[in-house]
Order: sequence, then C-alpha cells, then structure tokens
Amino acid sequence: MNAPAPDQTRDENCLFCKIVAGEIPAQIVHTSDHSVAFRDVNPQAPTHVLVVPKGHYPNAGAIAQQAPSMAADLITTARDVAAQEGLDNGYRLVFNTGEDAGQTVFHVHLHLLGGRPLEWPPG
Repeated sequence: MNAPAPDQTRDENCLFCKIVAGEIPAQIVHTSDHSVAFRDVNPQAPTHVLVVPKGHYPNAGAIAQQAPSMAADLITTARDVAAQEGLDNGYRLVFNTGEDAGQTVFHVHLHLLGGRPLEWPPG
C-alpha cells in the first residue's frame, strides 16, 4: 500500500514503519510520495495528526542531516493537512527528538496540533 520506495529504509520492528506498510491499521488522512499522515491514537488537541516519512529515520536530527528534502516534505504535508482540516486560525507543529523530549516511537514524526487555542509554554 504505502511501502517505502527502494531508496527508503525500513525497520521491521518499528510501529510507524508497519503503519506505513499497511500492516497496522491507522486513520490515514493524507499521503504524499514520501510521507503519510494519520490521526494520533492519544490526541492532545481536537486535531492531532502525525506526519511520518515513508522511510525510517530515528528522529528530526537524523532526517535533517540525511534527507533534508524529506524533512521539508513533512512540513509541506502538515501544511496540506492543516488546510484540509480547516485549521485556518492556526496550528502547531512539534518534533520530539529523544527520550528527554518525550519521543516514544523512534521513527521521526511531526505532530500537527490544532482546533483550539494552544497554550505556551507547552509543558
């Protein structure tokens, strides 16, 4: 279904790689040639979508170094999903990189949050 292109890596034990491959169900809201966006199972806002690359990169620093155009695709995809979701009053994009930042799945993912006023600092 959404399998990575031949030049994209996959980690057989990765939850998000399995979602990208269609092996684990998710509520997919958008796909591009290089990324997949799906609803977070534990939403922190009325709209909470995760945008992941089809290839496996462990965190935001790794994708920025190894595939900057893929990192840009995540942001472009998030923008497209925000428009699709009607987030005209604004939205937040968040990368958690590393355990101390709260990253629990070590496949880079961009959180798209919106649908209500968001507090700052986030916590």
